[in-house]
Amino acid sequence: MGKAGILVVLKVMMIIICTGWISLWLLKPTNLWTRKWKAAESSAQNTAFGYYGLDFAVYTFPVIALAMIGLVYLNLQSWAQRRSRKTRRPAAAFSNPLVISRVIGILSSVEILSVFLFILFLAWTFYARISQDFKKLTPVESLKLDLWQLKYLRVATRFGLLAEACLALLLLPILRGLAVFRIVGIQFEASVRYHIWLGTAMICFATFHGASTLFIWGISHYIQDEIKKWQRTGRIYLAGEITLVTGLVMWITSLPQIRRKRFEIFYYMHHLYIVFLVFFLLHAGDRHFYMIFPGVFLFGLDKLLRILQSRPETYLLSARLYPCKAVELILPKDTRLKYAPTSIIFVKIPSISKFQWHSFSITSSSTIDNHSMSVIVKCDGWWTSSLYDKIQAELDSDADHKMKSMPVAIEGPYGPSSMTFLRYDSLLLVAGGIGITPFLSILHEIAAAQDSRRYIFPSRIQLIYVVKKSQDIGLLKSISSLLQNHPSQKWNLKLEVFVTQEKQCGATLGEILDETSQVQTVEFGTKDPIYAIHGPESLFWIAALAAIASIVFLVFVISFNHLFVPSEKKSVHSLKLTVSSKKKAPKEKSPSWVADILIVSSFIISLSCSTLVAIILRWRRLRKEIPLVSSREEKVKDPSSMEIKKVVEEHEVHFGGRPNLDDVFSKFLNESGGSDIGVLVCGPETMKEAVASLCQHKSGCFKKRKPCLSFHALTFTL
Repeated sequence: MGKAGILVVLKVMMIIICTGWISLWLLKPTNLWTRKWKAAESSAQNTAFGYYGLDFAVYTFPVIALAMIGLVYLNLQSWAQRRSRKTRRPAAAFSNPLVISRVIGILSSVEILSVFLFILFLAWTFYARISQDFKKLTPVESLKLDLWQLKYLRVATRFGLLAEACLALLLLPILRGLAVFRIVGIQFEASVRYHIWLGTAMICFATFHGASTLFIWGISHYIQDEIKKWQRTGRIYLAGEITLVTGLVMWITSLPQIRRKRFEIFYYMHHLYIVFLVFFLLHAGDRHFYMIFPGVFLFGLDKLLRILQSRPETYLLSARLYPCKAVELILPKDTRLKYAPTSIIFVKIPSISKFQWHSFSITSSSTIDNHSMSVIVKCDGWWTSSLYDKIQAELDSDADHKMKSMPVAIEGPYGPSSMTFLRYDSLLLVAGGIGITPFLSILHEIAAAQDSRRYIFPSRIQLIYVVKKSQDIGLLKSISSLLQNHPSQKWNLKLEVFVTQEKQCGATLGEILDETSQVQTVEFGTKDPIYAIHGPESLFWIAALAAIASIVFLVFVISFNHLFVPSEKKSVHSLKLTVSSKKKAPKEKSPSWVADILIVSSFIISLSCSTLVAIILRWRRLRKEIPLVSSREEKVKDPSSMEIKKVVEEHEVHFGGRPNLDDVFSKFLNESGGSDIGVLVCGPETMKEAVASLCQHKSGCFKKRKPCLSFHALTFTL
């Protein structure tokens, strides 16, 4: 069987697993599932597998298996890329913008359908549960409640199940190495908003669940007794209250007003997720925890692999300071590390903050730059300003422009597994401010692959770049040689720059670039030799580590339960002897939190074993495969002033206003050949909304004579 056949088999397996897991959630609220599942758990309890092994195999493992198969599929898919353009398909229209709103953002038909189906699932779950509760409503002996109070308490309880359903999906969108959403072509930086939506819905349901329960306790005058309860068995109320308070703190500090202005508060408070998950387990119990365990399991493993990947730290080779308060960082890269355009890396500089990680788009091409990669950081906040000021201060105090070493830790790169999103007849790129960075890597990659037969790239490309000040144009310095060496008739690239807050100065693009590109280049002293960035482990190895962690967890959770929790068989036997002899009291059940502690212990052991294997793999790779890079070999070549002035002057610069995007689109559609046009935008939300609206109105994916516009919004801030 060839690779194409294997890909088909893997795709079918993923569809079957995904369908089965969704069906499980749909059947779970029904009486049929309850009866069958109780019988299955009772049967499993009499075996070595136990109900805990069955719960893990049915509720948790399908998602882990989906992630493992998806990683293998992505790895094979990247090998099986073909030289083919995208073809006009009506299905492509469903990924284009359908709803454009400042409140909820830009939504495609597929996203709206997915949200609608999820809301329908939540409504079905609530209706199925609450209708059964009302039919068999029985008073709580410890609480003297009226009928309406009892019904309201049941409603509040079922809202807790809705929060649980959101929590089951909450961590999946923010996975990086084990990213499930990459299977359907959604990258990490784009799927973060799904995490925000799910988190907001979860907190709303959980707040109603907790506040309503406290309300009923209050009017029944039992709140002082119930609120501090730490039950031996069943729900632990105090754990639920701690979970809710922790979740509210995380949610409030993640609001845009705080996240953007006080990122440090958001970053550190979000690490309370460990407290949140542990107390949720103690509150809900092990059977409910297995439903949300897939995301927790994959996130824990993904987090540890990312920590290992960032070790050992490397060092900055050099930096460029731009007049527009931006700094370009040059980092050492292993020659075998390849990444697609628009990829991002996460950077931590211990001399600024020992804990904070920040994401940046890679501006270089792995095809051209074999030994280095670069990112551009614009001053916007405490961390980025501290980086710029630190380099500027030491630069001012050192006349030789030779600074001491600056250690840096790197995660990534993370990005698309292929460059299929560039396979259009024509390409329209719209960038605002620092949003130019992902497009720099695209242009470098296309320029390097012009003579390659492996890929087919657009025949015509137009870049619209909108900036506030003319000094921001200096960020185009890295592609000035491309503009010079590949004139429009050969390179098929047209650049239009719009300077919104300055009046006409009469200067050409080459003159502006020459004036604004007077950057200060800083060479860093490094401990020679240094480690190069090698990127994440291969997708095959990550899938294997997930399999190892799953097996180890299952073995230990079964073993621990047999060792520390009396089996049902033994308890029944002891009870029979007690009844017959009437001399001994029946054996007391173990506290419910014992099973919870066993889950946590097994999870920690499974992650430890996988981490040990990952450490061995990384050590072997660092020792045998990755060459140590000498800083003397990494000299960054800056284009000279003469080269910049030779930039082709048919590229246009406009002053004093924003571009009329409607005219830009109309002109581009008239001049472009072919029927499939890719539209990529990266910049402020207002710019994305404007471009999305034009794609919505001008695209003709269902009409043969009109060009089909495919919209892609790139995100550079998380």
